[in-house]
Order: sequence, then C-alpha cells, then structure tokens
Amino acid sequence: MEAYKVIEIKESVFADNNREADRIRAGLKAERTFLLNLMSSPGAGKTTTLLRTIEALKGELQIGVMEADIDSVVDAAAVARAGVKSIQLHTGGMCHLDAGMTEQGLRELGTADLDLVVLENVGNLVCPAEFDTGAVKNAMILSVPEGHDKPLKYPLIFTVCDVLLINKIDVLPYFDFDLEKVREYALMRNPKLQIFPVSAKTGEGMSAWTDWLRRQVREWTRG
Repeated sequence: MEAYKVIEIKESVFADNNREADRIRAGLKAERTFLLNLMSSPGAGKTTTLLRTIEALKGELQIGVMEADIDSVVDAAAVARAGVKSIQLHTGGMCHLDAGMTEQGLRELGTADLDLVVLENVGNLVCPAEFDTGAVKNAMILSVPEGHDKPLKYPLIFTVCDVLLINKIDVLPYFDFDLEKVREYALMRNPKLQIFPVSAKTGEGMSAWTDWLRRQVREWTRG
C-alpha cells in the first residue's frame, strides 16, 4: 500500500476562484455594471487603447478603470486625467489578478453608479489568462511589433478572450507581420474570437471596436 496521497491543489484553487468569479458577475449584473478584463504583453498599447476607448464612450457611459500593476501609479494617473474614475491596484509582485483581487478592487472603486468598468490587467500573456476575474468579457491586445505567431506560442489567452485587438497597424509597413496569418492562427484557437485591427495612436479602426463594446454594455445593463 502506498504511504502518500496526491492532492490536486491547483484544480481546487481554480475551482474556488471560478466560483468567486461567478459571484462577482452575478453582483455586477444586479448593479447593471459591465466589467471588461483587458490583457496584453507589456508595451502592446493597453493604456493608449484604453484612453482612446474612454474618449469615444465617456459622453454616453459612466466609466471606471482599475489599473493593475506590480508597482507604480503611472497608468492610473493617465486615466484620471482623462476624466474618469480610476484606482491603481498593486499586486505585490504577482503577475495576474484573480477573482478575489478583482472583487477587492471593485469594492474600493465603487460600481453602483458605473455602466462600464475596465480592468487593465498586469502586462503578461500567460498568468492573467489562467484566472477568471469575474469579467463579463475578456479582451486582449496584440501589437504588430510582437509578431503574428503569438497565437501559436500563447494559446490559452487567445482561447479565453472574446476580442482580439491587433494594435499599431499604422506601423505594418515596417514589420514582417502577416495580418491574415494572425487571423488564421487566432481563429484556430478560438473560432468565435472577434478581431479588430486598430491603431490607438491614429484612431484607425477604433470605431468598430468601440461600437462592439457599446453594444455589449447595453445588452448587459439592459436588465
């Protein structure tokens, strides 16, 4: 008889997290608040894309932002200057947010008067994809300089996301980036993925993205 047990702790941790994430979504639905989890690698343009999104929607939606990072308050300060409610979440060295951290952030932000809350997750294509934050939808940004093979290298994040923003298309002529290949690889991972080529710098393509997000928020908050 073997003298030890094997306990699948990882599975238990994720199960607990997923139950908490479901509770968060139920609470947000009751408050008619839409939570978007925005993920990308560092430097892909999350904050610039977010600022463009805020610019397009803040006249019609009440928006709040939770900026997650290991340290610093740079992003939260930039968002606050855009005229929306924002807080900075420090993860204490962790490379992701889980449902418990998100719930704490939502409590500190205050969501009762907000239509849309954006969680700008820690810059990483691996850890954030593993944890359900309680968001209604997950979006990710892939920038042109990163290359078109990322769906092959980081499959999970493409699988769990509802939207892929291909950012920095204004520099397409200067990089060996195949837009059709990235579409093919991404849809191979997730056939339901919505894909929007954009330039957060110039604004190109942003209206298609913000129109999609506007519809999602309205459907969720309709009751």
